[in-house]
Amino acid sequence: MDTRQSVLRLLPEGLRPGAIPEAEWQNIQEIRLRCGRRPALLGSRGERSYGSRPVTGEDLQKLLQRASEASPYAVRSSLRQGYVTARGGIRAAFCGEAVREGGHIVTLRAISSAALRLPHEVRGIGARYAENFISTLILSPPGGGKTTLLRDMVRLLSDGGRRVSVLDERGEIAGFVEGVASFDVGERTDVLTGGEKGEGAMLLLRAMNPQVLAMDEITAAEDCEVCLNAVGCGVELLATAHAAGVEDLGRRAVYEPLLRRGVFRRALVIEPVTRRIREVYL
Repeated sequence: MDTRQSVLRLLPEGLRPGAIPEAEWQNIQEIRLRCGRRPALLGSRGERSYGSRPVTGEDLQKLLQRASEASPYAVRSSLRQGYVTARGGIRAAFCGEAVREGGHIVTLRAISSAALRLPHEVRGIGARYAENFISTLILSPPGGGKTTLLRDMVRLLSDGGRRVSVLDERGEIAGFVEGVASFDVGERTDVLTGGEKGEGAMLLLRAMNPQVLAMDEITAAEDCEVCLNAVGCGVELLATAHAAGVEDLGRRAVYEPLLRRGVFRRALVIEPVTRRIREVYL
């Protein structure tokens, strides 16, 4: 998939960055758009503004329409979670005025800012960790490259002979477009896009008979319960979580059952800035 062209097609005219060397493009994590401000590129060393004109409310509405392919239902259902996943697994996150019904956020209006998260495919970065695989949790702060590493490990495990099922809630891991993956996730991989982790995991475990179950962003107690249930079914797990390291993870009560019961046998900690991977056995 040509991520650059996919992203540029989403951006309104006049807000597209100029020529960027490929090496620099690979280090860009997000494009940030804030109403009244110039657009900015976010990388491992922070943000830098570009262009000559500020972002307008019309620009943000145009981005939303392009990301959702002008589908009002997709906008409403996705915006209650703050994002829309565009073709190719590109997450477009939005802020604005929350619209509430029955005490819950149902959508956003008066969009004031947006963040386009750029997916990357780096083949081979997971090779060392896919060999003799054991249940693994990938850790880093937001934007640290967790999904990129998970995606490559899924491919390697699958092409290496394992049946892998991917629970792709946000559509970012495989980036399916009309049933075809935008990223190479391997020959023996089955992907369920959308839906919540609990229901989706049980569907995959019952229907696809995986040897490895992969998922992104364990953040809530319900997600931890999914992991506990999956291990009880005899599968290995590959997942990600936001944490600076194992000690940071251990300070958060939500992860206590996973650590106490030894659900994950190894953590791969991606260091900020350097992107060096540190292997820690749990």
